[in-house]
Amino acid sequence: MTSHEAGRQKLKDANVKNVLCFFSDLRGILQSFTIPAREFIEGDAYETGIGFDGSSIRGFKTIEMSDMVWVPDASTTTVVPWIDDPIQRSAIVFGDIYEAFGEKGGGVVSDVDPRGYVAKRTMEKAEKMGYRAIFGPEIEYFVFESVDPAKLEYDLWVSPAGGKGDSWGPPRVVPQSPETRPGGTILRPKEAYFRAPPEDTTNDYRNEVTHYLTEMGVQVEYHHHEVATAGQVELDYRPREAVSCGDAFYTYKFAARNIAAKYGWIATFMPKPLYLDNASGMHTHVSLWEGEPFKGQNAFFDKDDEYRLSQLARYFIGGLIEHSKALTILCCPTVNSYKRLVPGFEAPINISWSPRNRSALVRVPLYFKNSKATRCEYRAVDPSCNPYLAFSGILAAGLDGIKKKIEPGDPLRADMYELTDEEKKKYGIGELPTTLRDALDHLTTDEVLQKTLGSHIYEAFTGLKIEEWNQYCLYVTPWEIMKYLDY
Repeated sequence: MTSHEAGRQKLKDANVKNVLCFFSDLRGILQSFTIPAREFIEGDAYETGIGFDGSSIRGFKTIEMSDMVWVPDASTTTVVPWIDDPIQRSAIVFGDIYEAFGEKGGGVVSDVDPRGYVAKRTMEKAEKMGYRAIFGPEIEYFVFESVDPAKLEYDLWVSPAGGKGDSWGPPRVVPQSPETRPGGTILRPKEAYFRAPPEDTTNDYRNEVTHYLTEMGVQVEYHHHEVATAGQVELDYRPREAVSCGDAFYTYKFAARNIAAKYGWIATFMPKPLYLDNASGMHTHVSLWEGEPFKGQNAFFDKDDEYRLSQLARYFIGGLIEHSKALTILCCPTVNSYKRLVPGFEAPINISWSPRNRSALVRVPLYFKNSKATRCEYRAVDPSCNPYLAFSGILAAGLDGIKKKIEPGDPLRADMYELTDEEKKKYGIGELPTTLRDALDHLTTDEVLQKTLGSHIYEAFTGLKIEEWNQYCLYVTPWEIMKYLDY
């Protein structure tokens, strides 16, 4: 049975009426339009795709070249399991973006497409070098009871923000007083990691998200409350190759947001929504395999090494460090991202590598000594990224390290947050960019990552980010009013 036949059968068996057609814009925002399921079941939508206006998608096409074709990847056909209404019964399908004219746009994947053009090309590059890469992101996010952007306050102790309870900092959220929480408790800033119910009021929600993700083919390995005050959570799913992992990322966001809406909550993947509390990151684990992942040979594993790490893995880490400053704009792509990349909140600002050490940019986990568990963890990623671009950038940087045999230097076991400037200089530890504009400037000098993106996405992406930075610089914030009104 072909993937098209299997997709049609799945839609028939589930009595699906609507298909949500998914892809991403350059910024990483999920795009969707809906087609009646009969166009896939009885028609040829799987084969020919669906035309749409590319000029209305940020970073895609200008108006005089606006016709584009969304071509579905039938293997991603997934029924939305929480919709029982027979009229609303829906499925999702991810697709690639093709240029117009002819069947499948003449067979030409457009260079505007993060999934079909950037991620697939980078995977092919790895395969030509004899490797298949898998990625395992740790996606953190917040659930809020409500948010009113018109009521932002600069006050630590007024309960102006929070997840499922009292918290500290903007945006303002409908407060839930300690008296109304189970046991009258609150979760203090930076003290909520692994808290159990009843203090953790998100456990039932996470169980439900996990249940539905499992039904959608995204296998969650575990979930928990995160470090920040009430409402910050993390669910981790099993590693996948770049394109599939990007698809799972959007399925995860889709489920998290929709199940939150059922609770009357808002799920946000904004990196730093709370002042003076931990932000949401997306630490990303990666390894290279010779042959099928988890069945072939892990190219990062060396049983005789102190850290079970091969020389090839060290070169890969060397590439990550070499390209880290430019890579930051792909992995941390918003103005808000850089309010996470500051000292004191477990953010990976120090350009270095180390086993076990969470103060390093690149960490080598040492939970287990077997070959399947050997990997490196790139910690300067957050959930506002476009996963297809972020994973591709990480892979391209690492492959460049292998190609050029870039040594990462000796690992540093110290807590890098405690090092003085003189000690950092002694050990050769640099720092990641501190603003969106700084990160963007580094991308303009990195030919490897520019080539990975392709000329169109590079130019369009940098244009969007310059516009975003300029808008931010012009905006007068509540903090400025509080700080300078009496000058």
